[in-house]
Amino acid sequence: MGPNWQKLTPDEKREQRFNQWLSPAGIKFISAEAERAYKSRVSRIYDAIRLQKEPDRIPVLVNVGAYPAYYSGTTLHDAMYDYSKLCPAWLKFLREFDFDTFNSPGMALPGKALEILSPKATVWPGYGISKEVTIYQYLEGEYMKADEYDDLFSDPSDFWIRTYMPRVAGIFEPYRKLPTHLFTFGLAAGLLGALIPFTIPVVREMYQKLIDAGKETAEWMNVVREFDSEAMASGFPSLEGGIAFAPFDIIGDFLRGTKGIMTDMYRQPDKLMAALDLITDLQIKKTLAGVNMSGGLIVGFPLHKGDDTFMSLKQYQTFYWPSLKKTIEAFVNEGLIVSLYAEGYYESRLETIKDVPEGAVLWQFEKTDMTKAKNVLGGIACISGNVPASLLYSGTPQDVKEYCRKLIEACGKGGGYILTGEAHMEKAHSADNLHAMIEAVKEYGNY
Repeated sequence: MGPNWQKLTPDEKREQRFNQWLSPAGIKFISAEAERAYKSRVSRIYDAIRLQKEPDRIPVLVNVGAYPAYYSGTTLHDAMYDYSKLCPAWLKFLREFDFDTFNSPGMALPGKALEILSPKATVWPGYGISKEVTIYQYLEGEYMKADEYDDLFSDPSDFWIRTYMPRVAGIFEPYRKLPTHLFTFGLAAGLLGALIPFTIPVVREMYQKLIDAGKETAEWMNVVREFDSEAMASGFPSLEGGIAFAPFDIIGDFLRGTKGIMTDMYRQPDKLMAALDLITDLQIKKTLAGVNMSGGLIVGFPLHKGDDTFMSLKQYQTFYWPSLKKTIEAFVNEGLIVSLYAEGYYESRLETIKDVPEGAVLWQFEKTDMTKAKNVLGGIACISGNVPASLLYSGTPQDVKEYCRKLIEACGKGGGYILTGEAHMEKAHSADNLHAMIEAVKEYGNY
């Protein structure tokens, strides 16, 4: 980010990142009008989040999921395996729905590359579930056992490579054959010793498969980048700068599982707290390295296990919030904006989660009462939400417009609000209802 980066204040860093977002390198706009539209959309979103002034109007955006594939007449399965379907499908959606951001077709992951990895923890249309299914499914499990916390603490990288990765993907089974430590010394004999694991046929076969998966992924990435560039050149910014997770969710989703982490809260809370500290520091370092390389501004968090129904407020304040708050503050101090999608209900958490840096956080709510959220978080953080998926599925356009009008009146006063749906879209969403969302914000959301 430049030799003087660490001398800048968080606000100065954020302004530099914003300017990169506002004037993306390497993008040649298709027209002066497209460039004006791009800069207007970026400024609208930034003003809503930063809380320093009202935007020209309330931004409106959606998480489209795989909807563009179905809207164009194909399926998520076909888009995952035939990359030629990606750009036409997502461009059709982009051009027909005037939202303030674009969603990348990168969510339609490369099926051929994934199959080479032989995942054990994930299924998708045509792999483990029917081709007709419209989403991915993560298969939660205890991929770290209750008695393996000390192994994680002793050597996180070794645990990840030789224990965790073989449990979640079949291709990595040969990692179990690697020695406990891969470090060596610079003597010729020592260097030669480092090659011994790679004399094992199954290890060499694994790396060849990884090369094949890498080639397949590169082909897919080229298509996704082509779309992203065309979308920006057409006047649409992306909100996607990076992704991170609440440290509690990393352990609860990917390592211990829901049952495992719930029992750990009672049976070995000290181990769990130490793991949260470790995971927090590792994630901060990893995410910042990636975002700084890409020049991103906004880091998104899907929050899974922090809602009102999963744990008590005391447990939330003990196990969930401190490590998440530390992560938020670390990112904000590096000039990032943090976007948190609070799945489920968060009404009992509102007073706790308002303790964030002002004007650098976006809270998107799925089921939380938006009026209550505005009353508590207004002036501290931007809020976003939460047109019900059921309404977008089966309501009328007039129903949608009226619901959006009420949300705008309740949450839009003084800025700090973005209109969006409560969850990602599915193929059954009504196109007319999506247009109604856009019409509502243009009719009722101007400042």
